[in-house]
Amino acid sequence: MLLGNYQAKINYKGRIAVPSKYRPQLGKQIIIGQWYENCLVIVSQEQWQELLKQIEEKPFITAPSRDTDRFLVGGAFEIEPDSQGRFVIPPSLRQYAGLKEEVVFVGLLNRVEIWDKARWDKHQKYLDEHAEEIAERLNKGYLVSRFARNKVGEKNS
Repeated sequence: MLLGNYQAKINYKGRIAVPSKYRPQLGKQIIIGQWYENCLVIVSQEQWQELLKQIEEKPFITAPSRDTDRFLVGGAFEIEPDSQGRFVIPPSLRQYAGLKEEVVFVGLLNRVEIWDKARWDKHQKYLDEHAEEIAERLNKGYLVSRFARNKVGEKNS
């Protein structure tokens, strides 16, 4: 399980090391790509395959599906870190995420996000101030979705 957050420095060439706690679960080859809220995501090859299955299930004839493909798949790179977990973040991804000198790795169960430290600090402050509100909105959405599924089930009975 990928948990916690770790600060790191990125050098002028964009070289960085994956925190040692994350390396066993991520494996020897990783996928790094654009993610939401202008951060980057790192996943294992296995998690990447799971994500691709979900993407492939969507009808590619719709614009939102194609845009999701472009954003996630078109903005991803296969990386093989060295024995110390070091690799170079591609320039396009560094630019997208606004990575400067200090970054934060955030473990989120099955993925790791990489944030510019200043941007992460601002986002973390927002989360600290709105956590309860976010949880309530998420729970409300879950309950509405569950209610809708139950209604569909009743119609099909």
